[in-house]
Amino acid sequence: MTIGSDHQARDLPVIAIVGGGVSGAAVAFHLLQRQSVQLGQLFIFEPRERLGAGLAYDTRDPAHRINVPAARMSLLPDDIEHFQKWIQEHDAVGDDSAALAANGGLFPRRAVFGNYINSMIHPFVEGGHLAHVRQGVERIERSGGMWTITGEAGQRLDADILIIATSHPSPLPPALLREVLAAHPRFVPDPTRPDALVAIRADDRVLVVGNGLTSADVIASLDLRGHRGPITAISRRGLRSRGHPHVKQDLFGDFVDHPSTTAVSLLRRVRATIKEAEGEGRSWHGVIDQVRAQGRHLWQALPLEERRRVVRHLRPFWDVHRFRVAPQVEAVSEEAIESGRLEVLAASVVSVAVTDGVVDCRFHLSRSERSIERQFDAVVVTTGPGHRGILHSQDWIEALADAGCLAMDSTGLGLACDPQSRALDETGAIVPSLFISGPLGRGTFGELMGLPEVVEHAVFVAEQVAASIAERENEYSKAHRASSAA
Repeated sequence: MTIGSDHQARDLPVIAIVGGGVSGAAVAFHLLQRQSVQLGQLFIFEPRERLGAGLAYDTRDPAHRINVPAARMSLLPDDIEHFQKWIQEHDAVGDDSAALAANGGLFPRRAVFGNYINSMIHPFVEGGHLAHVRQGVERIERSGGMWTITGEAGQRLDADILIIATSHPSPLPPALLREVLAAHPRFVPDPTRPDALVAIRADDRVLVVGNGLTSADVIASLDLRGHRGPITAISRRGLRSRGHPHVKQDLFGDFVDHPSTTAVSLLRRVRATIKEAEGEGRSWHGVIDQVRAQGRHLWQALPLEERRRVVRHLRPFWDVHRFRVAPQVEAVSEEAIESGRLEVLAASVVSVAVTDGVVDCRFHLSRSERSIERQFDAVVVTTGPGHRGILHSQDWIEALADAGCLAMDSTGLGLACDPQSRALDETGAIVPSLFISGPLGRGTFGELMGLPEVVEHAVFVAEQVAASIAERENEYSKAHRASSAA
């Protein structure tokens, strides 16, 4: 069945958004706020029942909390405290006494933020201004300047403009673990899937591969489920995501004035600014927050090869300072370390074998010639999104890449796009009427993983799409006037 054809008959350009998480819902919301689209022009493909929650905020695990204070999360960049005010108006944390951290920040469960986004976008769905096609995408084809999107249930939509706003690719477990543990009942290659940890028993010895935010979430979730067995968390450098400051820190430093043009000079400048901040009794948090706030300008000032150096050498250090653990989640890991139940190692897996369900691992310790052996009952991979596998993450994305409509960006962080967020093919040419929204555009825009940056980028994409709509309507008006005069 084809949908949307009656709208095109009225010469209104049709816009299709693939992905109804925060990135996609925010683009739709700001297009509608700008009154850039009319009834029946805007469609969003999202299999989940709710729009706006996506992978990150659709979780029902009570251990999962937002890792940014609520006062800094909002769908409205000009009203940064909008989410926190919404929480108060709806008594959204009335049943969650732990939401308020000791530093005064409010860190509600992640599902609350999903409810907030949905409450903002759902009225447009109810009013018919946004059509929620509740199914995943089977394939997308381009023909004659149009995009034909076919859903998994067989519905088809012909669109003039396509916006890709899908979530991060699933983690890519190390090949050795995939090969040996694929059939193991307590091998969890993607802990973001619903009930992924159900098979892990209370006394199991657990190996967590990765030490970032997802690792901290997994440890907190296991704790809430009553797990009391030993946990070993490994990563190549042994770096753990840092926590939030005990008191609010203002932004400190300025990196935009005479921006660095090499990775080394940027690193030295950040280190020098942190030292300066500490000399004034401040913490590093305000400096990193300033780098984040100015991240787009800093990233675009770096030549391509220097961006690649940042990704290769500095990204792990940036991630652990930039992506901070909610205080409530951090407390669980700290208590586990103090009690001796959690061991954090800078190590990599060099061999794996399974005997009677027990996983035998040998680790090589980083910056050492030593190897150690451990036995585990369960293994959880928390290495983060597999950005380098984006072109093969879904069949329709792979098909678009094969058709020459999508390409990896040169830094390997996501999909190639230009400064207007228009998709680029493998030759660097603009793909007409195709836009990228959200973290998959971070190779071009730099810092695009945090909620504030994702929303700001969604506003930017909405502006670009609105301009494209206006241009199409002007072209149609000129053609109509010309035909009338003839």
